[in-house]
Amino acid sequence: MIRMTAMKRLAICLLNISEGRNAKIVESVASAAVSSSSASQEISSDDNKLGLKCQSTVLNIFSDYDYNRSVLTIAAPLHHLSQSVYNACREAYRQVDMSKQCGGHPRLGAVDLLPIYPLSGDVSLEECGALAREIASNLARDVPGSSFFLFGSADLPNNTDLVARRKQVGWFLGNDEMDYSTVKHDIGSKPSARYGLTGVGASLYVTNYNVTINTKDVSIGHDISKRIRSTTPGGLPGVRVMAFAHRGKVEIACNVEHFSNDKTKDVPHKTNEEKHTLDNQPDRSTYKDVCYTSPAVIEARVKVLAEEQGVTLEGSSVIGFTPQEAYELAVHALQTGKAEFWRTRKPGTMM
Repeated sequence: MIRMTAMKRLAICLLNISEGRNAKIVESVASAAVSSSSASQEISSDDNKLGLKCQSTVLNIFSDYDYNRSVLTIAAPLHHLSQSVYNACREAYRQVDMSKQCGGHPRLGAVDLLPIYPLSGDVSLEECGALAREIASNLARDVPGSSFFLFGSADLPNNTDLVARRKQVGWFLGNDEMDYSTVKHDIGSKPSARYGLTGVGASLYVTNYNVTINTKDVSIGHDISKRIRSTTPGGLPGVRVMAFAHRGKVEIACNVEHFSNDKTKDVPHKTNEEKHTLDNQPDRSTYKDVCYTSPAVIEARVKVLAEEQGVTLEGSSVIGFTPQEAYELAVHALQTGKAEFWRTRKPGTMM
């Protein structure tokens, strides 16, 4: 058995691309991300010190046919992540034409979202923001017609969060109703119908968690979303949420952001199982003083609100991993040379 040791300077990208129906295209993007990362590639002395057997890894792919959208989880030491994400984006821009793309999930770009998150405590948000800007600048240079807006720690000096920036650029309308000529971008060319507009930024880790309810009435989903949203009085801390028609039912799709420990009093029925904290975990000081509302709390709240309207729960799914799971899997994959780690996992879909 190979013993895993703590690894420093790790970061991760949850790359969102506007393709979830053609598995060959999605896998070609994943393969591009690790094209220079196989065990046969020469490993530098610095990489040897980190115990690396490969330079980067794609931990997971989640694709959804109805949404026509995929999320690729790409992890690497910070000094390798830029090239890995860049390569994946180049392939996505080559294969995905936004002028021909349609789906049930809002999107504006062939590469729709490029967030960089720190995984180990020695990587700062400022470094992740700088890396995100570097990737956007390199793509703008090498893919004529590509266009980017910045958010979070990449959006200097404003540091505007993703939801606010998406509202500013009209992301929630989706590309079907978008006049790209009116959209303000930060880096690259004026947004075009071919590539659209890509959001590039950095923040602390965001977990995606979806709950499906047994109804076709999307208005019920909108009402539940409003009541659990963090900006609603009595809502769940750190939870950003939308509702969509999905496979004949309604999906409550949550982006679960961090919140500080001093807000844990706002989480109902706090128990060790219901509140996921990251305190006292090895080499994870970046997350020491933050918490995440757990899937158990979200599902319980949705269940109560749905039952008030005579609706039952169909199921739920975490899209990807919690921060700790991502860290542990990244260390394992990088130290055992599993660049295509996603191939060891069962195919996933955004449920």
